[in-house]
Amino acid sequence: MREDTRPALTPSMPIVWLMAVACGLSVGGLYYAQPLVDLLARTLEISSAAAASIITVTQLGFVTGLVFLVPLGDFFNRRRLVPLVSTGASLSLACAALAPGFEGFLVASFLIGLTSTAAQIMVPMAAHLAADDQRGAVVGRVMSGLLIGILLARAFAGLVADLAGWRTVFGAASLLMLAQALVLRRMLPDTEQIGERLRYGRVLRSIGALLVEEPLLRRRIVYGTLGFAGFTIMWTSLPFLLARAPYGYSETAIGLFSLLGAAGAVGASLAGTLHDAGRNRAGTAAFIVAALAAFVLMGLAPHSLVAIVIGILLMDLGVQGVQILNQSTIYALRPEARSRITTAYMGCFFLGGAAGSLVAGIAVDIAGWPGAMAVAGTLEAAALVFWCTERRAAATASQGRA
Repeated sequence: MREDTRPALTPSMPIVWLMAVACGLSVGGLYYAQPLVDLLARTLEISSAAAASIITVTQLGFVTGLVFLVPLGDFFNRRRLVPLVSTGASLSLACAALAPGFEGFLVASFLIGLTSTAAQIMVPMAAHLAADDQRGAVVGRVMSGLLIGILLARAFAGLVADLAGWRTVFGAASLLMLAQALVLRRMLPDTEQIGERLRYGRVLRSIGALLVEEPLLRRRIVYGTLGFAGFTIMWTSLPFLLARAPYGYSETAIGLFSLLGAAGAVGASLAGTLHDAGRNRAGTAAFIVAALAAFVLMGLAPHSLVAIVIGILLMDLGVQGVQILNQSTIYALRPEARSRITTAYMGCFFLGGAAGSLVAGIAVDIAGWPGAMAVAGTLEAAALVFWCTERRAAATASQGRA
């Protein structure tokens, strides 16, 4: 075992800002298609459910990358791994831009998801390099960049699609990821191995062991997965609501709605501060309640633009706040296994997102926007009920150790 003697990262360091920007660009691939689902349904001549399946397949690709690529961060130099994955993302986005039809686009979407995992390699990298007393703040800063990337990806996709077509969206994103790969190869710090070097097969098996051995990881997975499923239901359903009467908005206008999710970036910074101040549990409950209130409000007032705007603000604040508290908590469990913890957590997280996007298309076809929001609200309510058992579970665990 070797110790890393490099100066610990603090939130104000330039490399932290660079990693934040890179995370935002990397995760963008997961979201370019979201504001375009109605446009893709029309141009590719497919149903709403089929268009929503594009989001599902992209997220399933991301889960696959989490399982098979992200664990490599625990025993390969991340400075080399991240640019390699970014280059793969560039090629995948180019394939989407050139796809001849729905089937080809679906395959490219899976590859885009697979190679969007560079962000999830960099987040545990930032946690590993951060000072112990500022880990929440550093993770919050990097995650703020990631969240802003999600917002700008949707806005970028809507605007460019209106101006130059959806193929240009993916072509331009391909060039951005190629540029990112070149910059990161030069600028990212080396990361030394701090734990036992394991064979790849053993690394994958150890992910299951982490789930068995770490009850706090399992609990945080439940909070995150239920919240993200609701989050994905909302964002996948929203373009269908806004593209049709009484709104009738263009792809640009629909994409710009994602900028309302800036509340999520605020939530990231606030959540990091709450974690470092020891207020994790109370903060988790407050963020869950905010998201639940958002789904109820949007479901009850589908034709009120004010209600939709307030709902998006509250939902992004709540879901992303819980996400930061979750990650700040789980990265403190086993420093030598942060990439594998990321795989366990984010794999379940994005399976929830994939299920949410699939349910969204079906719910919109059957019960419209109110039905989709009812499903999302039910999931968030389940997370709140589960949170109520946290103190009792912690007390039981303490008695078991005694």
